Amino acid sequence: MPGTPFRSIASSAAMLIALASAVFAQAQSEDLRSYPSKPIHIVVAASAGGINDILARVIGQKLAESFGQPVVVDNRPGAATILGTEYAARSRPDGYTLLSAPMASMAVTPAVYPKLSYAPQRDFVPVSLIASYSYLLAVANAAPVRTIPELIAYIKANPAKANAGGASVTFQLAVEMFKQRTGAQIQYIPYKGSHEANLGLISGELLLSFVDSGPAAPLIKGGQFRALATTAPQRTATFPELPTMAEAGVADMAVLSWSGFFAPAGTPAGIVKKLEDEIMRIVQLPEVRDRLRAQELDLVGSSSAEFARILAQDIATWSAIARTANIAIEP
Repeated sequence: MPGTPFRSIASSAAMLIALASAVFAQAQSEDLRSYPSKPIHIVVAASAGGINDILARVIGQKLAESFGQPVVVDNRPGAATILGTEYAARSRPDGYTLLSAPMASMAVTPAVYPKLSYAPQRDFVPVSLIASYSYLLAVANAAPVRTIPELIAYIKANPAKANAGGASVTFQLAVEMFKQRTGAQIQYIPYKGSHEANLGLISGELLLSFVDSGPAAPLIKGGQFRALATTAPQRTATFPELPTMAEAGVADMAVLSWSGFFAPAGTPAGIVKKLEDEIMRIVQLPEVRDRLRAQELDLVGSSSAEFARILAQDIATWSAIARTANIAIEP
């Protein structure tokens, strides 16, 4: 009958597709059962000693114990974390290369680098958000203000004295967010590092700065400068006396920085799920929680899906702030 050869060809093609799918599924199943069968590398796009490096080493040690395979931390600093992140994005998506990355690399950097070679939502799969921490809005001791409303009033009355500083574009965008939420006009001064920015606050060279809550805690408690509020959604255990930005009168400025693990896009879903489940278990271990809480971190251990939602939300937030402030950086 006319048309029969075409139906036969279509039927044969469908059978081949089904067979190929079955073979692929079986191969994936075998890969998952044997995973990991060799060392896992965790890329950190910064030098040793930072928060992401510490997280990679603490979580990596426990993954090695669970999986019976070495976990190697691979520090690849350079170009404000771009080089190491690009390397991880181009790595083979087989579960043997992971990335320990902060919000700055995955949400802030894409917001201000229009020609960035990687796109977090395209080139990575979120595995688990490990930990988060807030920023504090701090002022110099010489500043004649004790509250956020007093600070805003002072800035508007003394625009020539209104400056802020920080060590990265993340702090610059936090200042821009504060400006956009309050209408205050503030000159931003970039510093080479957080230590230098803190010295600027201590000396009175700066009026205000957003600072990492953990590293700045000893300086604040030692009276080197004053904190007025936290960007956390709720008051923190470290500074329970500090109001949130919302409590201080600045709406829509709840900001949490975070660090988490990512895998290159295309990593088999079963391997991502295996890593996700194991990391979520590890983060709940008492010895891990005690060690990381000493860094003033709030332990999370999120699911992959929840991490993907947070990533999308933060990319949208910081991209909007950067667009409004007209901040764009050429690599």
